[in-house]
Amino acid sequence: MVSDLHLSAAHHEVERRFLGFLRDIPATAGSLLINGDLFDFWFEWRTVIPRQGFRVLAALADLREAGVPVVWIAGNHDCWGGETLRRDVGVDYHVGAWEGVIAGWNTRVEHGDGLRPVEDRRYRALRAVIRNRFAIGAMRLMHPDLGSWIATRSSDASRTHRARDGGAGLRAVAMAQLGSTDAPDLLIHGHSHIATLERGPDDRVYANAGSWLDDATYLRIEPGRVELRRWLGSAESERLHTLDRRAEKALP
Repeated sequence: MVSDLHLSAAHHEVERRFLGFLRDIPATAGSLLINGDLFDFWFEWRTVIPRQGFRVLAALADLREAGVPVVWIAGNHDCWGGETLRRDVGVDYHVGAWEGVIAGWNTRVEHGDGLRPVEDRRYRALRAVIRNRFAIGAMRLMHPDLGSWIATRSSDASRTHRARDGGAGLRAVAMAQLGSTDAPDLLIHGHSHIATLERGPDDRVYANAGSWLDDATYLRIEPGRVELRRWLGSAESERLHTLDRRAEKALP
């Protein structure tokens, strides 16, 4: 699982490394989950898409052709996906939280934008406007060059900085969710750009894959453990941290 690459705004080396990562997935993983903000900006006009995403989208389509499922959770920068991603690329593009089973773990994945109750109040109001169908329709009336320029100019602050609170706000939200009676075994956020792997209440696990803007970190989820790893350019990536699953919750 990866998140927050912000491709098209990131240095070209980030895209190069990620393409190598994607090429290795069929031999090392059964599926890929992208937890938002793969691109710094993504929008689908009726016949036009941003050109910066071409090579990565082609690699994702190749993964699907190879039989590897790809789930993409919309982030705050790439929340305007649609037919191109679902039909042409073949990914399961999902807006909002995703819940399901990954390697035997009951899992909830959410990008994380707008979850902090106080700090994100203004953003939640803005999100309701920019995701409104009338705003999307107005964007489609713009020339793609102009629309892309406006969007990328406005996104500069959030793509170049980690969360000012060091991820503490999202962590607090996660720990509260993990303490509820219907909490998943594994809760994953993105958005803060802070790579995280730690235990919550009742040995449940909170994780964040971090951002490739800073380091090529990702999560590997297996039946008995969750690992935070760093991509080094080969299948033998570096393991940064591991949490084993509690014995009575592990698969037989």
